[in-house]
Amino acid sequence: MASSFVASGVRLQYEVVGDGPAVLFFHPFPLGMWTWDEQVRALAATHRVVRFDMRGFGGSAVGDGPLTMERSAEDGVALLDHLGLGRAVAVGCSMGGYVALALARSHRDRLSGLVLADTRATPDTPEARAGRATLAEKTLKDGSAAVAAKFLPTLVGPTTVRERPGIVGRIEASILANSPRALANALLGLGARADSRPSLREIGVKTLVVCGAEDTVTPPADSEAMAAAIPGAELAILERSGHLSNLETPGTFNARLVPFLRGL
Repeated sequence: MASSFVASGVRLQYEVVGDGPAVLFFHPFPLGMWTWDEQVRALAATHRVVRFDMRGFGGSAVGDGPLTMERSAEDGVALLDHLGLGRAVAVGCSMGGYVALALARSHRDRLSGLVLADTRATPDTPEARAGRATLAEKTLKDGSAAVAAKFLPTLVGPTTVRERPGIVGRIEASILANSPRALANALLGLGARADSRPSLREIGVKTLVVCGAEDTVTPPADSEAMAAAIPGAELAILERSGHLSNLETPGTFNARLVPFLRGL
């Protein structure tokens, strides 16, 4: 059952399920915490599973200005504090992975493990940053459909489009349910994200890097580079999955996630 709390003046929606070692999930752009449903089901009997909608997504209020990765990381820490939790395994997909990396940079003492799914350590190129700014302007003018049109073709792999079309429809509905302002804020925050490569060797906790073999947004080569730079990191490339591997092939994803968490 969803609850809410206030972080720096903004009300955020969150959910806590189960009991045991804490796991904190960060969702991908431009969706919400619902994308972790299958992971919650897999872990609820053994872990305290915590997830929330970032500012402007799902049931959370929209904040002011760009939604930076650092801002969402601080919101995650505020949620841990609100729940009286000292440390957690941070799990992030796509934008959520950028947030998890920001958390590792600023609050390494709050991490008991790290899972980076379909994400990368590199910042946006100047061209990519400019493209996000242009899309943010278009979204404010034309509505959330502008983001759906841009991102839907690449968010999932061809196997998912062919065999699991229902997922595509749910993703589209989730994007359209978000306000244009929320999407624009997140686009600007994504474009402004820091370069995480210099800090990868300092992460200091056990790390699992996961990527869909059909991911064209953050291809497997990006995950391979991250895993090589993080001491002792595990790498899993999931077949028949694209950029949202936990949502597209949850059984395969969970088959890597659950043993990793138990190993901690």
